[in-house]
Amino acid sequence: SVIDAAGRQGLVTVQGTASRSDVLRLAGVQRASAVVIATDRDDTAVLITLTARQLSGTARIVVAAREVENTHLLRQSGADTVVVSAETAGRLLGVARTTPNVVEMIDDLLTPEEGFAMAERNITPEEAGVSPRSLTDLVVGIERDGRLLRVGTADVDVLRGGDRLLYLRHVSG
Repeated sequence: SVIDAAGRQGLVTVQGTASRSDVLRLAGVQRASAVVIATDRDDTAVLITLTARQLSGTARIVVAAREVENTHLLRQSGADTVVVSAETAGRLLGVARTTPNVVEMIDDLLTPEEGFAMAERNITPEEAGVSPRSLTDLVVGIERDGRLLRVGTADVDVLRGGDRLLYLRHVSG
């Protein structure tokens, strides 16, 4: 019924087992810029990730994992990003016990339509050589040479050409 409803809304749908390469080909994974994998089992996610990576060496593959111990398997299988749902939920539950407003703000950050949202952008030529703390954007991290660096560490006192900013932005509702 979900596939039928999506089709009625004009979306292209594919029904089948995502661990099968013919199903992923039909879905267009070989031409995709990104693939999101969210299953109810980590072993299934590993197989789908392997298959998707075989079909596309360039797509960004993002995978949901249930358990942190499977993160390395998913990365070895070709995942670019792994989100561990059980660990993330556990952390939020622990934080909510003592600081519930923090959890509300994190939820706001994860809802990009309004309020605050995390964003990412390249630095401008004028920003090279300055401190990220001097910018009007509230910068929380820098991606440099494929590594994420937190603002406030010695490695991030001055921006360099090629850096990407991770910052908070306000979205008007």
